[in-house]
Amino acid sequence: MNYIYSLGGLLLVIGAALPIFIDNFAYAFFCFAAGAVLFVPMQLRARYDGDNFVVRRLRRQQLLGAFFICITALLMLSHWLGWRPFRADEWKITLAIAAVFELWTAFRLPAELEKEEKRDAS
Repeated sequence: MNYIYSLGGLLLVIGAALPIFIDNFAYAFFCFAAGAVLFVPMQLRARYDGDNFVVRRLRRQQLLGAFFICITALLMLSHWLGWRPFRADEWKITLAIAAVFELWTAFRLPAELEKEEKRDAS
């Protein structure tokens, strides 16, 4: 399970960075889309059933980041195929938004869960 999550994250990073190094955008799209297919369901599968407001808010932000990852994959497809109205680099904006949400929750969520465990243990 953790391997799928990690592989998906790695493919997302590689797919986002490929347009910098190669001219064929198809490779970037397929790599990013494969990463999204592996990463997003694993994130959706994780649950939090507690009543800590901060953790619940961070979890919603994490899901919002996953949503923006999916939107980024669709915009990359639109860019690659030249579909109107999104034929330029709009996918970079949604990727930046997703990265902010995902990075923020990647650091804050474990810290809040650890605080909650300490609070429950005492």
